[in-house]
Amino acid sequence: MPVLQIPTHKARPYQRPFWNYMEGGGKRAFLVWHRRAGKDDCAASWTSVAALEDKPAVYWHMLPEYAQARKAIWTAVNPHSGKRRIDEWFPPAIRKTTREQTMEIEFVNGSLWQVVGSDSYDSLVGASVKGVVGSEWALANPLAWAYLRPILRENNGWAIFPSTPRGRNHLFRMYEAAEADPEQFAQKLTAYDTGIIKPEDLEKERLEMIAEMGEEDGEAKFRQEWMCDWEAAL
Repeated sequence: MPVLQIPTHKARPYQRPFWNYMEGGGKRAFLVWHRRAGKDDCAASWTSVAALEDKPAVYWHMLPEYAQARKAIWTAVNPHSGKRRIDEWFPPAIRKTTREQTMEIEFVNGSLWQVVGSDSYDSLVGASVKGVVGSEWALANPLAWAYLRPILRENNGWAIFPSTPRGRNHLFRMYEAAEADPEQFAQKLTAYDTGIIKPEDLEKERLEMIAEMGEEDGEAKFRQEWMCDWEAAL
């Protein structure tokens, strides 16, 4: 019988602290990283590892709205590789079944990964989920967390919240609480922190946003998306 190869994630240097935290048994992580920093990619890659290393369980990738899920996650293509994101996160060799209509993947060990929406969390009653990625959590329905938290605690599960800020809302409050809790992981990275985009390209982006939206709104949008500024709410 062939040995199952658990996927590995080639973490960028700034992603290593998060990855180390999860490998050490971490249960709650907040990735407030700038746009295009690989938030969902890193979180979903961790899910593929956890789903195979642990005993069979259910894992969710939760978008703010279920209607966004197919375009944003299920059919999304990595422009650098030309491959679907789900095929990079979950190679065919580790899958038993792929259900295109319901956006579900069953792994060879019996674990199940599903794409869901925070706007319809109450329709998921009865699922005993072990891990949740709350993608763009700043835009999600915060009531979904009140529903999920006791389930994850009972199952000794984990939650990852990858998002850019949207003002001082529920994400901001949860992030502040995480910063004060040594058992949680909270990391905020601007585009200047990661260095994956050249400063001159960032300046071009800023100027284009100002040209499109006006000076005040364009500057605020830039600071929100690329500087992770909690004060730059639009």
